[in-house]
Amino acid sequence: MSAAEGPLVVGVDTSTQSTKALVVDAATGRVVASGQAPHTVSSGAGRESDPRQWWEALGEALRQCGDAAREAAAVSIGGQQHGLVTLDAHGEPVRPAMLWNDVRSAPQARRLIEELGGPESWAERTGSVPSASFTVTKWAWLAEHEPDAARAARAVRLPHDYLTERLTGEGTTDRGDVSGTGWWASGTEAYDDDILARVGLDPALLPRVVRPGEVAGTVRDGHGLPFTKGTLVAAGTGDNAAAALGLGLRPGVPVMSLGTSGTAYAVSRRRPADPTGTVAGFADARGDWLPLACTLNCTLAVDRVAALLGLDREAVEPGTEVTLLPFLDGERTPNLPNASGLLHGLRHDTTAGQLLQSAYDGAVHSLLNALDLVLDADADPSAPLLLIGGGARGGAWQETVRRLSGRAVQIPEAKELVALGAAAQAAGLLTGEDAAAVARRWDTASGPVLDAVPRDEETLARITGVLSDAAPLLERTTGPR
Repeated sequence: MSAAEGPLVVGVDTSTQSTKALVVDAATGRVVASGQAPHTVSSGAGRESDPRQWWEALGEALRQCGDAAREAAAVSIGGQQHGLVTLDAHGEPVRPAMLWNDVRSAPQARRLIEELGGPESWAERTGSVPSASFTVTKWAWLAEHEPDAARAARAVRLPHDYLTERLTGEGTTDRGDVSGTGWWASGTEAYDDDILARVGLDPALLPRVVRPGEVAGTVRDGHGLPFTKGTLVAAGTGDNAAAALGLGLRPGVPVMSLGTSGTAYAVSRRRPADPTGTVAGFADARGDWLPLACTLNCTLAVDRVAALLGLDREAVEPGTEVTLLPFLDGERTPNLPNASGLLHGLRHDTTAGQLLQSAYDGAVHSLLNALDLVLDADADPSAPLLLIGGGARGGAWQETVRRLSGRAVQIPEAKELVALGAAAQAAGLLTGEDAAAVARRWDTASGPVLDAVPRDEETLARITGVLSDAAPLLERTTGPR
């Protein structure tokens, strides 16, 4: 390892399927070491993981970083949003964590929306209308279906909170991640006592919300990781807020993230409140807001279609009139938690490559429909769409987004933006800088720009029509899968 120009920091991304760690030079943004280790996610009716696996994966990822991790002066953890982590009095999980893509709590979401005054009331109160992804609905499900587990909980955390607390010994969270729970009021930036009372959750079980730029704590003894006692620990944040930091995102610039889930978002200085529930009114990690639309089915769903067809994921063919809505895990945008995949327009001359292209089209369609709602009215419509996430490296994804958006598309060269955003948070503790300004100094958003092409209005209209006509079928409750 060559000598660093500044102190070293560690940024962590604990995502759905793995934990990644980067050791970064705080002066230049150069990644000097990295590591990654997988998690196990359950299949069947729910989507669950053992939080202790996240800790073990963090340890393995840091071991892969070698001596560089031991030199770190600060660390920050970004993580998957919405997950419900319940801990006992000893800090051990009461049960596996319910993850963001666990949609068993759809009935509880519908009931809570009705009981607390409808979607307009929720949007004004919390900034979002809760779906089955939100933590508040998962807690309501747990209290109803596993009351003994709910009663045994002595602490309730989000995934990044759990890891941060194991480092510091203190229960903390941040405004970015807590804004996705459904029990944090965006207007007052405080826990909502009425909502907590409605779901029977004692606010004493929740972590302290750390302010942007504030130190969450320091590394304690006995953690078993290659950090020195007293190393600074930043607040951390949810994965989308961390990626926004990692890009050094300025207000009004659109982002589409293509991962297991797909998201479209932008930083805004206005507090969002969309009563349709299409846009979640999340906070960012700095003090602004992060209006965001999310789909449950993105790269994983398209890869599954490719596997069923026996094709490489890039083996798409143009010219299709077939429509495929790849709602393999239910869907969040549009809000169809019990939906399954739907295929329409299949003909004798339809090819496998055309079917695969239709899966890409279906996955991108909902995100693009939400993009105009995500952006402020004064956002520049000609600004390139920043394309990030694992799918952003794929040619088929790039061309599909480009064709259906009609916008120029920029692909940042920096990888692992969630971990980089966390690293920028950690660096900001050492330098006193705003974390997004740190990332801009690192020039993380630079990358090639694909010119705009005419928007494929015909395909967009066809998918919209099929989605509208199939709504009664897609909305039908099918029960646990």
